[in-house]
Amino acid sequence: MSDPIIVQYTINAPANKVWNALTNKSEMKFWYFDILDFDLEVGKVFNFYEPGGENKYHHQCEIVEIIPNKKLKHTWSYPDFSDLKTMVTWELVLENDITLVRLTHEEIENFKDLGDGFSMENFTGGWNTIIGQSLKEYLEK
Repeated sequence: MSDPIIVQYTINAPANKVWNALTNKSEMKFWYFDILDFDLEVGKVFNFYEPGGENKYHHQCEIVEIIPNKKLKHTWSYPDFSDLKTMVTWELVLENDITLVRLTHEEIENFKDLGDGFSMENFTGGWNTIIGQSLKEYLEK
């Protein structure tokens, strides 16, 4: 088992505002993905494609744990390429109206046979861009 990817950034916003950006599909589309079938409920499956209209990678996730304003945990998979799944955990820690966002992506080795686009380095770079730029800029504007 390989080490998980851990990406964390502080965001100058209260946890409830960060939580809303993470869990409200009308806000997600501005910084993350446009996820039309997202419902914040354990057991719910949601699907999306990368932005840009290519629809190259079908992402499918299932929510496995919710602790409001603190934790969202879901699977992450590519059903067109593999039956294997990984696990993504978003954790929020509030301190003086500044929120630490910590994302942990586990079991990336499940995608090792899918090619370079699914490498640890590629996921790490993607999560850093999504959280450190897109989410941070969206919430701190």
